[in-house]
Amino acid sequence: MDTETKMLKKPVYMDNHATTRVDSRVLDAMLPYFTEKFGNAASRNHSFGWEAEEAVSRSRDQIAALIGAKSKEIIFTSGATESDNLAIKGVVEFYKDKGNHIISCVTEHKAVLDSCRALERAGKATVTYLPVDKYGMVDPDAVRKAITDKTVLITIMWANNEIGTIHPIAEIGKIAKEKGIVFHTDAVQAIGKVPVDFEKAGVDLASITAHKIYGPKGIGALYVRSKGPRVRITPQMDGGGHERGMRSGTLNVPGIVGLGAACEIAGMEMPDEAQRLIQLRSQLQAGLFERLDEIYVNGHPTERLPGNLNVSFAYVEGESLLMGINDIAVSSGSACTSATLEPSYVIRALGIDDELAHSSIRFGLGRFNTLEEVDYVTDRVSREVKRLREMSPLYEMAKEGIDLKSVNWKS
Repeated sequence: MDTETKMLKKPVYMDNHATTRVDSRVLDAMLPYFTEKFGNAASRNHSFGWEAEEAVSRSRDQIAALIGAKSKEIIFTSGATESDNLAIKGVVEFYKDKGNHIISCVTEHKAVLDSCRALERAGKATVTYLPVDKYGMVDPDAVRKAITDKTVLITIMWANNEIGTIHPIAEIGKIAKEKGIVFHTDAVQAIGKVPVDFEKAGVDLASITAHKIYGPKGIGALYVRSKGPRVRITPQMDGGGHERGMRSGTLNVPGIVGLGAACEIAGMEMPDEAQRLIQLRSQLQAGLFERLDEIYVNGHPTERLPGNLNVSFAYVEGESLLMGINDIAVSSGSACTSATLEPSYVIRALGIDDELAHSSIRFGLGRFNTLEEVDYVTDRVSREVKRLREMSPLYEMAKEGIDLKSVNWKS
């Protein structure tokens, strides 16, 4: 092992789809709003409140500039889970006289899926969950065919949090516009990683969070289109009428400042950062494929997030691999569902069997990862996979040319 690798700070963090480290520039922007600039943005009769309100307004501008929106279309929330709930439940309730049908996708984040299922259980909505192809992509024609005269909402994520696949959002947005249906996207993984323009893409509602783009946890936003057409939602929280009446509650000014700063930095650095992450991802992928056989990339080969690499290692149990590389922070699925030992529902939706789905690992490269870390992870993971396979009779049988699917296993 070379000197540079020995100098690495461990553990190595490669789980940037779960959360990111707060950028020091974001923290610097936030700090004054915890101490000397501590006013309530709703206090409009003194300078402390005005100062806070001005900071909130500036953050709206910063966010809007990154996503192709108007400042007044940014509604602050506690994060993407709340934004997803507010969008989905808010639309269904407001447009209930028009219909109650939702179109979504089987690989959506749990915040979307569970919101839809809650509405189904309450008898407030019926939901069509569209399948995906082998790359995890939704077919826009399937969206069109699923529309009924009762459809009030289409909710399809911009980019998948596990496999990194980017959906054809602009095509889906065009279909929604033609049919006069509200279109929501969970854009959490895409914002700051790839260019997004909600106006051009025909998006009506979009969920945003700070902690995926090197901002603080506990702050997010919902983009709500103001015209062409104006979108209406029923608030899910009452009290005070904050955020144009859509989301009551005292604004988290330090968090909002952090979200705005994170968006501004992402807007300036995204093109160069995306290229750097693609290079690191390519290096990691090439290194793993060079050293190991029977490994497979999950997700679209090109239409994917720059820092995402999801790989299945056949004949290796994912949890065992994670335990064996405990000085590397990676994931075997979504951070929001990692408490379960079930194989990832996203990977299974690609048509992959349970055994291979159980062996999938998500590498999430980010702003602070280095080439030295990629080399270390490549070496460490490869050695651990080989070690686990040495203990696997199934791998040995496969290498001997035995068709495991034809074996008649006796209990």
